[in-house]
Amino acid sequence: MKKLLTATAATALLAGAAMAEDVKLGILLGFTGPIESLAPAMGSGAELAIAEVNESGKFMDGASVSGMRADTGCIDNGLSTSNGERMIADGIAGIIGGDCSGVTGAILQNVAIPNGMVMISPSATSPGLSTMEDNGLFFRTAPSDAREGQVMADILKDRGIESIALTYTNNDYGKGLADAIQSSFEAAGGEVTIVAAHEDGKADYSAEVGALASAGGDILVVAGYLDQGGLGIIQSALDSGAYDTFGLPGGMIGDSLPANVGPDLNGSFGQIAGAGGEGPEKYFALAEAAGFDGSSPYSPESYDAAALFMLAMQAAGSASPADYAGKVLEVANAPGEKIYPGELAKGLELLASGQDIDYVGASGVELIGPGESAGSYREIEVTDGENKTVNFR
Repeated sequence: MKKLLTATAATALLAGAAMAEDVKLGILLGFTGPIESLAPAMGSGAELAIAEVNESGKFMDGASVSGMRADTGCIDNGLSTSNGERMIADGIAGIIGGDCSGVTGAILQNVAIPNGMVMISPSATSPGLSTMEDNGLFFRTAPSDAREGQVMADILKDRGIESIALTYTNNDYGKGLADAIQSSFEAAGGEVTIVAAHEDGKADYSAEVGALASAGGDILVVAGYLDQGGLGIIQSALDSGAYDTFGLPGGMIGDSLPANVGPDLNGSFGQIAGAGGEGPEKYFALAEAAGFDGSSPYSPESYDAAALFMLAMQAAGSASPADYAGKVLEVANAPGEKIYPGELAKGLELLASGQDIDYVGASGVELIGPGESAGSYREIEVTDGENKTVNFR
């Protein structure tokens, strides 16, 4: 004879079922726009971490996780905000994103903060985000451009560059990065002959290149976007013979730039956020097995952003942002057992048993200050039409 459930037992059963429900993570990236060539591998990186956690069956008493993609356009605040609001309405528990700095700030201020939602950006690098009042809701696995400016200045000086012309895309990202490059390079004894903004989406950049050429400089540093105005500036500079070597900050690093420019880009150089060692190598192998290029810029950081969400939730025993936001820094940093790509099940097990972890991940995660990456970089040189890693900084 079957026993009837008591009210208490029924409540417990329903609570258990609720715990095992699907947890939704928003993946809010620029699948269109000036970094659209980078977004697919970024999205795939986040989804790889989600798939790894689901396969383990060890997350939140058997709960599963699903990723929900939406577009920022990289530079479209309206699109980014509306898609963020749609994700909130659909019941997400966190936002992996935004990507570009301006839209990330817009999503944070207009969507995340009003709704108490946690964001972890894999690629927004503006120094302004470091000081934005975020109520403890915003983190990033990519380092600030303040750090990138120092790294670029070091690379320029090590390569014997004494003077540069500098152009930047006219938005929060470009201006912040240009300021960081200029101040760091001048502090190292270099000369910046001109600092000039450019707009994205123009068909002709000959006027901008003419002004840059008139100012002179050993090379032209282009703090722009590889699929937009930055590409146009480089093509115009090569066509006119104004410059033949270019400094390439993070927004200009990606396979599409050497593919679009061709052999004339060989010898140009720059840097992109990234680490060497055990974590990246494990991630690259996992990504290759999953059918995408894990070395694509900000793909490792996207895997790490997704992993940090799920590990923080596990540590808190809750998918509520109010409960797990305070656990992000704890799982990201020492003390604890180091966790690498492919080891998320191990991390979940340790956290479930009350032990500490130190999530290293695919990008050497170490979160400092207001919850941003301490900052490791790959030094890149374009050789035989490909971006080659020649050093780590």
